Amino acid sequence: MNHNRIVILLGLLGFIVMADNWVISPILPAISESLGIPIEKAGLLITAYMIPFGIFQLIFGPLADRFGKKQIITFSLTFFTVATGLCALAGNLIDLAFYRALTGIFAASVMPISLAFIGDLFPVEKRQMAIGTFMGIAFLGQGLSMITGGAISYFLDWRGVFVVYALLSLVLLGLLIKNYSQLPDTRNPESKFVAQYMTLLSNRKSLYTYILIFLEGMFILGSFSYLGAYIATAYSFNYLIIGAIMTAFGFMSLVGGRLAGVLVLKRGPRAILTLGLVCAMAAEVMFYFAGHYLGVLIAGVGLLGVGFIFTHSTLLARASEFAEKSRGTAMSLVAFSFMGGGGIGTAVGGHLVSLYGFSMLFLVCGALLGGTLIASFFLIHDVDSPEEPCPGLEYL
Repeated sequence: MNHNRIVILLGLLGFIVMADNWVISPILPAISESLGIPIEKAGLLITAYMIPFGIFQLIFGPLADRFGKKQIITFSLTFFTVATGLCALAGNLIDLAFYRALTGIFAASVMPISLAFIGDLFPVEKRQMAIGTFMGIAFLGQGLSMITGGAISYFLDWRGVFVVYALLSLVLLGLLIKNYSQLPDTRNPESKFVAQYMTLLSNRKSLYTYILIFLEGMFILGSFSYLGAYIATAYSFNYLIIGAIMTAFGFMSLVGGRLAGVLVLKRGPRAILTLGLVCAMAAEVMFYFAGHYLGVLIAGVGLLGVGFIFTHSTLLARASEFAEKSRGTAMSLVAFSFMGGGGIGTAVGGHLVSLYGFSMLFLVCGALLGGTLIASFFLIHDVDSPEEPCPGLEYL
């Protein structure tokens, strides 16, 4: 199995995890009705998944460094499959929340370990294209989750969603085991959880990169999280149509990821990082001024996908060089920073929407993305030289 096929397989693992992450939203009313609980109580299912998903990203990376990436990701995917299947059997809210928490725990391993794999497999000049492809496939799963979850729930029921996802995960687990010997087996028996994180956070070069990743997650995910609600409010579309529109984000992330890998060789990482933040900022402006025009809205969703993947793949490629022997730890901190920023951005965005409406959210996110662009020039001066060793991190 060549390296590009491994990236596609890892991307499909990311696809199922990201789809599972967001699938609760369109089926939440059906779960509420089926279990006979208020919709606000059913919202516990989102929290039950997201909290362990965020925390355990910090745990699986160091575990993968110490005991082997392919060993940990195979173990995690096995229990992710089981936990997803158990969700279909839940008879009450508490059981379902428990199974969703288990799903979130094991799902947390996929993104950081996959990105660490890519760092091991590809030299720095080819890494951004591989990362872009991986992230594009993964976020296509997020974009499709609303339409697929809604469609499966419509033709079967909400339990059928988890059955289908468990079967898909089982197929991917089979492919992972089939190609197990083709995956690199790198380990660092000296890996230490706290010491490695402290070293990464005490180094200016890596710290500033994680800060930018946090800000990117806060303002891009903070806006993206409410696009579905905005479309429903502005156009009164059903979940299937909303999901179809949202797939523009994932599709353009996939296209943009391949394009970023080509452009970075011609223009350099700084140009791609700048272009990514400009595209994301432009998308927010489009939503603010002309989101009520369907064509502009769809174009804006796609442009936000391009902006995200240009920005994120550039920062990920940079972070993948911080700790060659402990890439799992370095990429866990990337995933935690991005999702943590996204979680805070979503929470703050919710308050903005409730007080001032969706337009204010888009305006604020656009302005702060512009601030993030300016900050990037002060925080990272050597973005065009990601291959240079990071002082103080060489032993990691």
